[in-house]
Amino acid sequence: MSTRRNELTRQAARLFAEKGYHGTSIGDLAEVADQLDVATVFVQEWRYLEGERREEIVAERRRYEERIRALFREGRDLGELRSDLDDATAALLVLSAVNWAYTWLQPGRATDELADRFYSLLVDGMRGYATPPA
Repeated sequence: MSTRRNELTRQAARLFAEKGYHGTSIGDLAEVADQLDVATVFVQEWRYLEGERREEIVAERRRYEERIRALFREGRDLGELRSDLDDATAALLVLSAVNWAYTWLQPGRATDELADRFYSLLVDGMRGYATPPA
């Protein structure tokens, strides 16, 4: 799994360097990585792990979730997101949407437009009532 993770990270970094973070779609990541099966297993099956490996995955999931919450806090603090945005709720919403991407990212299906609409709904809704920090 570590080798696979390194490959995915390398491919994502290449795409971000080539197209920029905001110019890289979820579809782009899914095509370069071709990892729908891996994503499905990761999202669905981690809970069946036991012992030290489960603890490792749960701790990593918590760290990842905290990084997402921190991004929302930063956006709120900078006045780029709603001043009343609850970072924990926003992170849960986005992670829930992302974790189900394997159900709508299907090989051969054009998903960029759908991913863009998801992004627009989620992010624009969070920007809607931003006020500059006092």
